[in-house]
Amino acid sequence: MIYFELFYTFFLIGLFTFGGGYAMIPMIQEQIVGKGWLTEVQLLDFIAISETTPGPFAVNISTFVGSQVGGPLGAVCSTIGVILPSFIIILLVALILSKFLKNKYVQGALGGVKPVIVALIAATAILFLLKMALYQGNPILSQTIVFDRKGLTLLLALSAFAFIYKKVLKKSLNPILLLLLSAVLGIILFIQ
Repeated sequence: MIYFELFYTFFLIGLFTFGGGYAMIPMIQEQIVGKGWLTEVQLLDFIAISETTPGPFAVNISTFVGSQVGGPLGAVCSTIGVILPSFIIILLVALILSKFLKNKYVQGALGGVKPVIVALIAATAILFLLKMALYQGNPILSQTIVFDRKGLTLLLALSAFAFIYKKVLKKSLNPILLLLLSAVLGIILFIQ
């Protein structure tokens, strides 16, 4: 039963999420934490791991959650569930692509969805920033707000470094270098 539930949950997440992996984070959070499959802290850890491992975020997070909840078969079920809606939609779009994209109603719908996607991504980023900067330990169970200076220091240092690097060298910082740098700084700041 858990395998079907994993498949169905991630099928719905894949079906009703527009804008890629970041836009699906609120829906994943609502479904996964709401069902008690993971705690908020575990989900944040899985999001970080999913983002730093190779491959699409949606596939990574569904595989990790499925593995945690249902073992290897759970990982397969949840991964197929999140991939299948996109596969079906892309197949249908490919069959009727020229007529589909020229339709003014479709263009209007896509234009209306774009601001919502940006808002979902921004809201998720702000929520994670607030949790990282204000809460130490479990953000759900914490009754008091404790300012996390280390987390905010790391965020500000990396943001300043990326900004200065872009302004001085006139090119963007390599994401791999930024990930390695943040990992090293995280080890230095958070090892107790």
